[in-house]
This record gives sequence, structure tokens and C-alpha cells, in this order.
Amino acid sequence: MKRGVSGIALLVCASLLVFSGTARGAGFDLFEGSVRGNGMAGCLIGKADDPTAIFFNPAGITQLSGTQMALGATFILPMTNVETERFGHTQSDHMKWNCFPVPNAYITHQLNDRLWFGLGFFARFGLGVEFDENWPGTVSSYNAIVRVVELNPNIAYKLTDKLSLSAGVSLARMDLKLESKAPIFRYDTSLTGDGMGLGYNFGLHYKLLDWVRLGLSYRSKIRINVSGRAEYIQPHWASASGLFRNGGIDSHVTLPDQLMMGVSFQVLKDLNIELGAIRKGWSNFDTMSIQFDNPVAGMSRVTKAKNWNDVWRWQIGIEYNATNWLDLRCGYVYDNGPTPRDRSDYLLPVNDWQMVCFGVGLHWRAWTLDLSYEYLVSRNRSVAARPADGVLKGRFYGGQTDLYGIGLGYKF
Repeated sequence: MKRGVSGIALLVCASLLVFSGTARGAGFDLFEGSVRGNGMAGCLIGKADDPTAIFFNPAGITQLSGTQMALGATFILPMTNVETERFGHTQSDHMKWNCFPVPNAYITHQLNDRLWFGLGFFARFGLGVEFDENWPGTVSSYNAIVRVVELNPNIAYKLTDKLSLSAGVSLARMDLKLESKAPIFRYDTSLTGDGMGLGYNFGLHYKLLDWVRLGLSYRSKIRINVSGRAEYIQPHWASASGLFRNGGIDSHVTLPDQLMMGVSFQVLKDLNIELGAIRKGWSNFDTMSIQFDNPVAGMSRVTKAKNWNDVWRWQIGIEYNATNWLDLRCGYVYDNGPTPRDRSDYLLPVNDWQMVCFGVGLHWRAWTLDLSYEYLVSRNRSVAARPADGVLKGRFYGGQTDLYGIGLGYKF
């Protein structure tokens, strides 16, 4: 029994690592900070010439005159299959259909010829994975949702006509919920929590030539102190044993730092191509520890190794100004997953992934309407059995995600 209890406690630790939006291959980070950017595979690091630059490279807002705003949302529809083997029987289970919105909003203001202010609200991390509550992997998880949103004020300063720098702070909030079944007797467990954290960011934008722009943006890791509650829906005879008692939990989560680099080429008057690379510091995520107010089978704290890896995201985006009222966009992404094979679980049942992106921008007077579509497909992955974590032998396959975006911009 104690081993089964330990498995639940370790599962709680894993649940504190994930968030809103989608089953993604590259950890649980999101880059849907701009609907215009969606259509260009996120390639607005070097270009950075609209209010959504606050997400990609805030130093670029020195290119914006007056006061400008943008807001939007991306609707993410994830789907994957998990094949499990037990007692000589193989079973394939699909994720439940869900649609997760990822919002964003930005405003920029030119204070004078040298100084700009920008404020952004967005989500850079998130995950949502739901299976039938009686599927074979239910001891590991059948429903996991974590949401992280950030409020990010920035100051950008134009040192010269070519070079701009920026600095900002981020206030991040995380909310999470995990549902699973206890081993052996399969009664329900529900774990909820939330917390806040602070981070910082810097940006650089440089016009190397009239047709070449360089962008560099760094966002620090963010430590979020999480507090919440563990609840066990169990029969009377089990609750009387005192092994599983409802109570508070405390932990912390460290979201990784990110280094974003982009080179934008204005190859023709109406045609722009940007190449980008993003380094994500998931190696900061090496262990997870959780403290129980009411000990679980005598255990008041459980620590679990994660040992994730630093990884890279590679991207290319193209924007063509077809007319004075229509922009056409496309892009491609290859993203590495940070999860070692021996740490794979059902909270993130995917692998490395690729994505193709398309978008349009419609202009009318001071208004802009952006629309985007992205299609993501994940590589298959074989999974070895880890009974202590509730993970069965099998594989993840057929992982795909559809992402639809709509955004609106206005220049005052």
C-alpha cells in the first residue's frame, strides 16, 4: 500500500509542472503570443514592428509611433493517441476533444523621441490533457490542466537610429488542477493549486542594414511558489484508515529561461523573410518536491527527479504585402522535446514536433484584422513501463494539434 501511496505523491509532483492550452512536444511552453506571429511561425523577433513585439522582442517597439494596441486569442485543439500494454493486452486511447483559448493583449506608447513604454498580457506556458477517467493510465493521470499568464511592463530606449534596448519585469500567475485514480482501489484524487512569481526580461534590436534587422530577447526563469489542496474521494473504510487525508500542499515550480534570436531580411519591398532560433533552459527543471500538510502514509515530503534537457526551437517565417490592405504569411517550426525517454508520462504524451503555419492580415484605416492557422504534428515515442509512476509499457503516436487565431489591432 505504501508504494501505491508513494506513486500518488510523486504524481502530485509531476502535476505541478504543466499548463493551459495543449499537449505540446517541447515541454509545456507556448509561443502563440501574437496572431500575426502565428502565421509567421513566431518570426517577429528581428522584425518586431507591431505592439505584439512585447512578447517576442520589446526593444522593437521603438519602431512604433504614437499609441498602438493589439489583442487576440489562439484556440488550441490538441489530439493524440496513447497505446498501452498490460496483461498481454494492447489498447489504444484517444485524448478527449477540448478547445483551449490562449489570450493576449498589448499596448505601446511613445513617450518622446527616445523612450517608449509597452505593456503585455500573455501566456508563455500551458498544458491541458484529458482522457476517459477509466482508461488504463488513469493511475498516472486522466485530467491535467495548468494555466500560466503574465503581466509584462517594459521600457524601450532608442540609443541610436540603429540600436534600441529594452528592459521589463513579469508578474506570472499559475493555476493547476490534476485528477487521477488511486492505485488498487481506484478512488478519485483531486489536486488543485495556484501561485505567483516574478521574472525579468531584456531585449535588443539592431538595424544592421536598411534591409537587415537583428533581434535578441532574453526572459529569465521564474520561480513560482505553489500552494493548494489535495482531496481524496474514498469509501468510509479507507478514509477511516487515515492514510489519505484531505489537506494543504506546498511546492514551487521553476519555469525555464528563454533566449530568442531572429534575423529579418527585407529581400524585396513587399517581401520579408525571418530566420529564428529559441533556446529554452529546461535543465533548470531537474527535481520536483512537494510538502503535504497531512502526511500521506507517513510521508510529509516527496521529491522526484525530472532531469529535463535544454532544447532549441528553429523557425522560418515569410510575410508578403500583397496589396495595401492584404498581407499573406506562412512559416515552419521544428521544436525539440526536453523530456528524456525514461521520464515520459501521460501529462505530456508527445515527443519532438513540427508545425506549418499560415495567416492573413487585413488593413482598413487604423484597424488591422489578423487570422491564422497552424498544424502541429508530433513524432511517435515508445515508452517503457514505470509501475511506481503509473506508466505502462506502450507508445505515444498520432499526436497532432490544430490552432486557430484571430486578432485585432488599432493605431491611435
